[in-house]
Amino acid sequence: MTVRLTRRGFVGAAVAVPALAALPIALQGVGAQDAITVTMVTDTNGLGDQNFNDLANAAGEKAATDLGITWKVIESTDIPSFVPNLTAAAEQGQMAVGVGYLLTDAMTSVATQFPDVDFVLIDSASDAENVRSVLFKEHEAAFLGGVAAGLLTQTGKIGIIGGERIPPVIRYEVGFRAGVESVNPDAEIVIAYADTFADPEKGKELALAQLADGADIIFPVAGATGSGAEIAVGEQNKPGEQWFIGADVSQDHLAPGFEYFVVRKGVDTAVYESIQQEVDGAFEAGVHTLGIAEGGVGFEDPNGRVPADVMAQVEEWQAKIIDGSVVPPSTDDEYAAFEGGAASPVASPAG
Repeated sequence: MTVRLTRRGFVGAAVAVPALAALPIALQGVGAQDAITVTMVTDTNGLGDQNFNDLANAAGEKAATDLGITWKVIESTDIPSFVPNLTAAAEQGQMAVGVGYLLTDAMTSVATQFPDVDFVLIDSASDAENVRSVLFKEHEAAFLGGVAAGLLTQTGKIGIIGGERIPPVIRYEVGFRAGVESVNPDAEIVIAYADTFADPEKGKELALAQLADGADIIFPVAGATGSGAEIAVGEQNKPGEQWFIGADVSQDHLAPGFEYFVVRKGVDTAVYESIQQEVDGAFEAGVHTLGIAEGGVGFEDPNGRVPADVMAQVEEWQAKIIDGSVVPPSTDDEYAAFEGGAASPVASPAG
């Protein structure tokens, strides 16, 4: 079993990070770089996924420059490598960061063996007392993305491409579906799962099938698999007719001109703030959930492609989510019972 240590820099051209703009590459921290060592353990996609792991790495590198910590990364090649990788991370520093839901069991096991080390788990919750678990209300931002997609679709058919149907992806899926149906109940939503986050070719295959079937907007929530779906939209080369939605972070560089908008998830923000706590001696374990109100997720139009009238509708729905009058579903059961659109703004679909 190979444990790969790397100080590989974040490739800014691969992932644009709105919350942490102009991220510098840090091979060493500054000042007291030897005082605190923070090591990230990736999921099986590793660095270069242009999404989840790269966002977390960007935050760590920025923290190395800003806060003077030493930042290291251990890339996981498979699920069995999680425990030895997290163990290595715990042995070499004061904080270990695990990126992704799939690391949950491994982190709980390792954290209990290293009670004097602080751990951060992104996208899941651990009951170990020294783990800071950061969850996101993906369903809130996805609901707004669904509202926009429901208003913007010209064909009335919208696609979702998932990696694996784990809780964070389910929150994306059901929130998005509820948003679409709240403004465009006649829209057809086509859902396909690749059962992997690491197969761009599979993502491309699923996207091409949905596009051929009439979908004009596709929402990939699938890590590296999703990048294949986004590339497929670009290769169809139908500007103004076929679009994809960026998940977590803008992916417009993969198919320039074909990203409609972004459903943002602040993985970078969560990692950076956790490191800041460690540096300040104010580390807080336990479960921390970030939604729209906390700035952890949101709807963004970085490319300026969303019409003003649609953006105004999105902002109205966002205000209702913040004040609690609309509560987007986060589970299958909540989706089945969702009636939040009944007393909310309704408009006809575009076109």
